[in-house]
Amino acid sequence: MTGPHTAHSGDIGRRVVQRRTEMGLTRDEVAERSGMDPGYIAYLETHPARFSRESLYRLSQALHTSPDHLLGTDTDTPPGSAATAVPEPEVTVLTGEECLELISPGGVGRVSFTEAEGAAPVVLPVNYGVIDGTVVVRTAVDGAIAQHVGEPMSFQVDRLDETMSEGWSVLLAGRARLIDDDAERAALRERRPLRPWAGGDREAWIRIDAGRVTGRRVGGRGMHA
Repeated sequence: MTGPHTAHSGDIGRRVVQRRTEMGLTRDEVAERSGMDPGYIAYLETHPARFSRESLYRLSQALHTSPDHLLGTDTDTPPGSAATAVPEPEVTVLTGEECLELISPGGVGRVSFTEAEGAAPVVLPVNYGVIDGTVVVRTAVDGAIAQHVGEPMSFQVDRLDETMSEGWSVLLAGRARLIDDDAERAALRERRPLRPWAGGDREAWIRIDAGRVTGRRVGGRGMHA
């Protein structure tokens, strides 16, 4: 089937820009990798466009991702559920400094804690930023996370590229501390505003003082350019 793709074509352009930026590529470099004209790559990133399955496949290969990811049809698919391009990816242990560098851009991570001794861990998504070498999360004042400050809490972020069998995972284990000083909260807002991706009133700012930072990087064997 070679019919043109038109659904959510503007979203495809935004995903192309995001993926190209993640890889540190210019439009000319993507054009060279995909065998397309640089002007077409620029147009695709800024305008809704009609393109064939072949063009979509070539573009996804140039960006080391999948056609489904560019189309946005993989958002409800669990990470790692698709077949990967590399059967035996390599695993590397990361240093604490490397872990903090990877998560430093901020975004969405997950916190984990137990509500009672012997209970199963509760895992919840949070907005976060890295400030002065510590993780700061923004959550609801009356939410479950805010109710467990002062207790052991873990924080995890991971990024996966299923197509190329590449990615990383970082885990911090420590204790949560509520930032209740108005001046400190104001300074945090100025230095690193955290946008609530899930909406709602999320005015509790919490630091996770990590006692241990660990991480792993997975890289496709022989796949790095």
